[in-house]
Amino acid sequence: MARVADLVESLARAGATVATAESLTGGLVVAALTDIPGASAVVRGGVVVYATDLKSELAGVPAETLRRDGPVAASTAAAMAEGVRQRCAATYGVATTGVAGPDPQDGHLPGTLHVAVAGPVGTRVESISELRGDRSAIRAAAVHHALSLLAEMVQGARESQPGSGR
Repeated sequence: MARVADLVESLARAGATVATAESLTGGLVVAALTDIPGASAVVRGGVVVYATDLKSELAGVPAETLRRDGPVAASTAAAMAEGVRQRCAATYGVATTGVAGPDPQDGHLPGTLHVAVAGPVGTRVESISELRGDRSAIRAAAVHHALSLLAEMVQGARESQPGSGR
C-alpha cells in the first residue's frame, strides 16, 4: 500500500471523502487516516461497531444478513461499508470485521478477516482466513488491507475518469 499520507492526498485531489465502520480494528483505520495532517478535508467520521447489534443499528447492516451470515462474513463487511458510506454521506465507506483472537468467535479462527470498501463504482470485499500473529499483528494487518483496498478503489475511480488517459 502507498503511504497513508499519499492516500489522503489522493482523496483530497479527487474531492472525495471517507467514513469507516470498524469492528475488528476498533477505530484503528480512522485513526491511521486522521494521523495525517489535512485529513479533516477527507474524513467524514467513523463508527466502532464491536457489538453485533450495533452493526445493524449504526452501520446499517440488514438484520437478515446478520442472522443468515453472522457478524464475521464478507456480506456483513460489504453491508457495513455501504451503510456507513450512506449514513455519513461519504464518497467511500470502509469496513472491517473479523477475529483477532486469541480465541475463535462464532466458529471462525483468529486471523479471519473481511475488509470492504464501498464507493461510486461499487463495493469490493477482501477476505483472508489464515493470518498469523498475535492480536495486535492481526489488527495491524486488517488496517493495512483496508487502506490498501481503499487506495485501489480511489486509483481505479481516478483512472476511469474522462481525460485520465485511458
